Amino acid sequence: MTSMTPQASAGEGDLFEGDPAMLPAQDRGGDAPDTFRAGPGDFERIPPQDRDAEQAVLGGMQLSRDAIIEVVEILKGHEFYKPAHETIYRVIVDLYGKGEPVDPIMLGDELTKRGEIAKIGGASYLHTLVQAVPTAANASYYAEIVRDQWKLRQAIEAGTQVAAMGYARDADPEAVIEASAARLLALQATFDTGKDPAGWDASMEEQVEGWEDDQASGENPGLPMPWDDLQAMLCTVPGHLVILAGRPGMGKSVALLDLMRHLAVVHGRPAAFVSLEMARRQIMNRLIAAEAEIPQHDIRKRALTDQQWKRYDKVRGRVIAAPLWLIVPPGGITVPQIRSALRRWQIEDRLPHALAIDYLQIVKPDLQGRGGNRTNEVDAIARGLKEIALEFDIPVFAAAQLSRQTTGRESKVPQMSDLRESGEIEQAADAVILLHREDYYEPESERAGEIDMIVAKNREGSTGIVTAGFRGRFSKIEAMGRGRR
Repeated sequence: MTSMTPQASAGEGDLFEGDPAMLPAQDRGGDAPDTFRAGPGDFERIPPQDRDAEQAVLGGMQLSRDAIIEVVEILKGHEFYKPAHETIYRVIVDLYGKGEPVDPIMLGDELTKRGEIAKIGGASYLHTLVQAVPTAANASYYAEIVRDQWKLRQAIEAGTQVAAMGYARDADPEAVIEASAARLLALQATFDTGKDPAGWDASMEEQVEGWEDDQASGENPGLPMPWDDLQAMLCTVPGHLVILAGRPGMGKSVALLDLMRHLAVVHGRPAAFVSLEMARRQIMNRLIAAEAEIPQHDIRKRALTDQQWKRYDKVRGRVIAAPLWLIVPPGGITVPQIRSALRRWQIEDRLPHALAIDYLQIVKPDLQGRGGNRTNEVDAIARGLKEIALEFDIPVFAAAQLSRQTTGRESKVPQMSDLRESGEIEQAADAVILLHREDYYEPESERAGEIDMIVAKNREGSTGIVTAGFRGRFSKIEAMGRGRR
């Protein structure tokens, strides 16, 4: 049997030597640097593949049912380079699933019934596959070779698409770069699926045992929050999308930054705050004001007293040490761009424990979504943020704007129906917190300085109201120990 290695013509030399865009300028020819003249062998490259490995996989599957079990953990069928091999693989899996014997005779009969026997080279080819493999014991090894060759083909296809975007007339460089990065980084997610990630084959016994292990591991208080009552009510865990909604100036940004600051500065856990309406300098002003309890007004004026500098000096070290990213994307950001950045962080092993977006309705619609109506765009953004929470297994917090109809009612207390432009925000969210301050509408209210965090939706528990202290001058919300069910 021949060695299980890619074809020499697919693996030698520079992978992109036939593409002038992939060559240094000096290698494109001195006489005509902008012109590429193809040589006779430049378009004869065979995509990465290993015919021997593909045959060994299919031969081994016909020899042993155990080999079938091992191979289906690795291959889904589309990884085969030769279409006939994919056809044979799928029929083998179908027969196995029905409890039928899998051998050249049964396989040939089934292919004949489906009218596909001629497409795979006749019944004799099935016997050739069996004869080509000495033992079924190495089927999983050969399957990994087949999968690796498919990965290389996918990488080449992605590179070709990236090159095509660059060559397109009137291409927007920024859009091309972002789309290219998203396409290439998405490959990692495609490849890194793990064993049965969707749980198609997970038995109830496995799931019950997993539940028991979780319960035995100790109490899970959820993500640390600066407000104990809200933390106990929500018990936010990875995969959750939490919406903090309110009218402009109600305290959405303050609450989001407080959450990320508490997580990173107090608990030392990585957190990311993405702001789409504040400059980084403004965020830093708020962060220092909250941590050192220095009025924002004095910070903005750059008129700190000696006492205030001393308070700043006390917190400076822990602020610097905090694993907190303050992100202000120039020109805004789309959901695919957020996903690409997180994918890069995941590859670099620095994925945050939580992500905050300020705020949802000003996330830019995806390039593919342009031209749609506003409701559809916001729906797609909300769904995209929930998908990101599930994909990266982190909680995502997003601020959302409430409509003006709250100001026209006698009672200014917000309701779920006040979420602007999209019902999908409510559907996608695991929890929705509506922010309300009576002194926002009545400055002389007896509840001045208080903020209600109204948990209007909570998939993981009860709803209710948590009241906290709103210290706007310090850009801070403090726990008051007052929760109402």
